[in-house]
Amino acid sequence: MNYLSSKKILLIICGGIAAYKSLEIIRLLKKRGVIIKTILTKRGAEFVTPLSITSLSQSKVYQDLFSVENEAEMDHISLSRWADLILIAPATANTISKLANGNADDLASTVALASNKKIFVAPAMNVRMWDHQSTRENISKLKTYSYKLIGPEIGDMACGEYGEGKMLEPKNILDEIEKYFKNLRKNNKLKAIVTAGPTNEHIDPVRFITNKSSGKQGYEIAKSLSKKGFDTTLISGPTKLEINDEINLINVETTEEMFKATLNSLPTDVAIFSAAVGDYKVKKKSERKIKKQNKLNLELEKNVDILNYVSNHNSLRPRLVVGFAAETDNLENNAINKLNEKNCDWIVANDVSNKKIGFNSDFNEVSIFYKDNKIEKLKYKPKSEISDELVDKIINHLN
Repeated sequence: MNYLSSKKILLIICGGIAAYKSLEIIRLLKKRGVIIKTILTKRGAEFVTPLSITSLSQSKVYQDLFSVENEAEMDHISLSRWADLILIAPATANTISKLANGNADDLASTVALASNKKIFVAPAMNVRMWDHQSTRENISKLKTYSYKLIGPEIGDMACGEYGEGKMLEPKNILDEIEKYFKNLRKNNKLKAIVTAGPTNEHIDPVRFITNKSSGKQGYEIAKSLSKKGFDTTLISGPTKLEINDEINLINVETTEEMFKATLNSLPTDVAIFSAAVGDYKVKKKSERKIKKQNKLNLELEKNVDILNYVSNHNSLRPRLVVGFAAETDNLENNAINKLNEKNCDWIVANDVSNKKIGFNSDFNEVSIFYKDNKIEKLKYKPKSEISDELVDKIINHLN
């Protein structure tokens, strides 16, 4: 099956000797029925000509940020909305630096910054430039912004040196793009729910019991599921986070509200319970503010265990149930016990006593515990990358 037919791809060609490969990319994409528009940077025009691009793409080449003839169209907005996917090939060290730092001084960088579409980046540069610390930091930033890096590969370079930094071959770039659209096609019939954030269990009208969960990991998981084609519902406790409109957001406050919202969102193919749900609630909430006292005794009772309930109800149970375990000690034993006791398929556990990956951090390091006794560790990286890796594993499992 041709997963590229009639797809709209915006190709951005930057200034580097590898720009000549962009012409082959255009030829291969056109052969697969892709509709192409192209942005050629000022430096890119020193390596390939607008005429050669137009003759292959059969479409206009965009070059100027402010074009009198297209002023009404606002190219940086219209182009970014038109495309199903944006491909930057070659992406130079300078372009990567612009994208990583939010600079928008030409049409290419402005379109990327204004885009709400998936952006693939194919780096091409000298091995020393690729290995430079600043480039490595910029690449890490791009990954946290959900850019998809394809390549570079190791090989002989035009400068005569050998090493990593060579742009991926056009056929390999095409394979990566087709795989992306293939997964979207497969996944767009799949439904997922994610719970995230803390819950508030009220003591009186102004006080409540809660925890330190920021919801960041759960929100990133919902984003990863959505961008990979899942019909995604995010059930969130109180957070200060924002989510895109493609995700169905249900805001809740208490564990009971999260439980009801979860049941109402079933059936689904996958359920990921990353929320830090309150284990206990006040047995009798005061209807009026409790005045200051020398001593206050609160009687607590157990909350409903959402993960346990969904995992053990066959009529409701998703094909894949993933629980989370935030631990401060005995991580492996506690995670395995939770996996077995809750009857879920996977447990994703992390050590929240580690401040680098604990609550409110943008980074994480987790271990995935599977029912078949397999344990897999995802090493320290941004939570967005943890989410992408986790969702890739979910896709492989479901398919």
